[in-house]
Amino acid sequence: MKIHLCSKPSFLCLSILVLAACSTSTKTDVVELFDGQSLDGWQNFGGGNFYVEDGAIVGEAAPDLPNSFLATEDMYGDFELEVEFKIDPLLNSGIQIRSHIYEEETTTIRWGGTFHEDGTKNVRERVWEKGRFWGYQIEIDPTERGWSGTVYEEGARGFLHTPGQDEAAKKAFKPGEWNHFRIIANGDHFQTWLNGVPVAHIHDDDQASGYIALQLHGIGKNKKKIGQKVRWRNIRLQHL
Repeated sequence: MKIHLCSKPSFLCLSILVLAACSTSTKTDVVELFDGQSLDGWQNFGGGNFYVEDGAIVGEAAPDLPNSFLATEDMYGDFELEVEFKIDPLLNSGIQIRSHIYEEETTTIRWGGTFHEDGTKNVRERVWEKGRFWGYQIEIDPTERGWSGTVYEEGARGFLHTPGQDEAAKKAFKPGEWNHFRIIANGDHFQTWLNGVPVAHIHDDDQASGYIALQLHGIGKNKKKIGQKVRWRNIRLQHL
């Protein structure tokens, strides 16, 4: 018995080539930023203590160190990024995207997220030193404020928005557990989800590409925070 796959062999060959091309494109467009075993492909800005333990990247707080960043060696522009994280309660952290290093001393107007009594933003001028790591940051905030998932500009303008009265977004963080971020940067449009709950939906055109990085916040001389840890795993990027 003869089985005819196609009455037009050229069409069959074309279909196979198209499917193969699609398969290759899909594999190429997905980047596993962390191999689960080493810090290959990453670079340390700030000198923080980063290492791998139990299939996760760990940042461990130590005194007298500045905010430190474990950054990719490559830069990325438009993408969808997924990452799981777990953080000890006394730390603050974040996921940097489209980030850079200042080539010279830079002055910005920074907003810390608070308002004056008349409703205007409480902003102040801030000078940032040459060599400072800066850029968009997806906030990791384990405090009762519940601002995880908001978009902040580290080393520059500060918060670009707040959750406002969005109680679902402010309650999405799970203390002491693994949490999941989904982050989309597409042109000037930024969207974030925390454990499936939408948090950020903003437009900003400051930077089109840059490093992705993991932040280990400085603790100064606070002895209570020494040894506190933040962990990241399953760091996967899809090009858009």
